[in-house]
Amino acid sequence: MRREKLRSLLTLTGAEMNAKSTPTRYGNVAIALHWLTAVLIAIQLTGGFIAAASGAPAKASILRFHAPLGIVILTLSLIWIAWRIFADPRPTPAAGQSSLQIRAAYVVHVLLYVAIVGLAISGIALLAVSGAAPALFGGGKEALPEFSTFPPFYGHVALAGMLVILLFGHIGAALHHQFIRRDRILARMGIGGAI
Repeated sequence: MRREKLRSLLTLTGAEMNAKSTPTRYGNVAIALHWLTAVLIAIQLTGGFIAAASGAPAKASILRFHAPLGIVILTLSLIWIAWRIFADPRPTPAAGQSSLQIRAAYVVHVLLYVAIVGLAISGIALLAVSGAAPALFGGGKEALPEFSTFPPFYGHVALAGMLVILLFGHIGAALHHQFIRRDRILARMGIGGAI
């Protein structure tokens, strides 16, 4: 009876959703986590770079949004990692890739997770050691500290740069596969229909 109820919950317009991955496509849970996290990371990076170039009032306004969004991204990323490790291993590598390409893709994915988790940890550490939390969330008139005087700032900046480079590589590889090799790799992530 419980299985039937669960199955009915997983039914969308008469067709059963594939919550888990197949050998050729990521499952809907993985796809949703990937794209939601990707959009939030794009917003977060944009906000972070704008805040870094802004004066105190604008910086404080951006950071009031930036800090909680970082926690949301960390949470989604940890759920995504746990989902991949414990519930839904990734599909087999796309056909026609060399072992070097497969290893490079694996390394880039691991480094993306390291950068995302590291950014959250360094951001939390920076708020803690700088005492910025009361200025951002206390409702008082405290001035923002000079973040560059605190060691976690440098880790945060370095990891943001690393994340940008990794994202360009990740997106570039996906576009290369999609438009140069024409192997429809984006269909594995829910774009362009089934493979």
